[in-house]
Amino acid sequence: MDPLFEIVKIILPCAIVFLTAYYLVKNFLDHESRKKAIDIKLANQTVLTPIRLQAYERVVLFLERINPNSMVMRLTKIGNAANFQGELLKTIRSEFEHNLSQQIYMSNMSWDAVVRGKEETIKLINIASTKVNADASAMELAQSIITVASQLSEMPTKSAIETIKREIGKEF
Repeated sequence: MDPLFEIVKIILPCAIVFLTAYYLVKNFLDHESRKKAIDIKLANQTVLTPIRLQAYERVVLFLERINPNSMVMRLTKIGNAANFQGELLKTIRSEFEHNLSQQIYMSNMSWDAVVRGKEETIKLINIASTKVNADASAMELAQSIITVASQLSEMPTKSAIETIKREIGKEF
């Protein structure tokens, strides 16, 4: 027999066995890699989900705290309107800065709603302060804020909270 034929007779089955083994091992390793990636993703979700829910919770608490009606009731109304307005705006800004990092865990749409709610609340306070004299008491400004807020169809903070609730409902 031809020596070339003998070599082909030995090498061809070896090549077929090698290619089959390579294909099977490659498929197995690819499957295990995908399975491990899914396991890591699930593990991350079990860690990240409570943190995200806590972030939503903190932001909703922030929005409830800056609601004009609750802020007016919570903060001291001693002094003049200008000082009270400054105290209200300072409270909103410091509360916002305290919760600024929560945007990492929220969607852009929800965070934009939070920022919009904060800005609209500041705007509401500033509008109410233009309706009282500069030397008016803090109590008069508080009443003006409540009056302006009652004229709105929906509080800006409530709108932001509703956006957050819809997002939580979709994701969890």
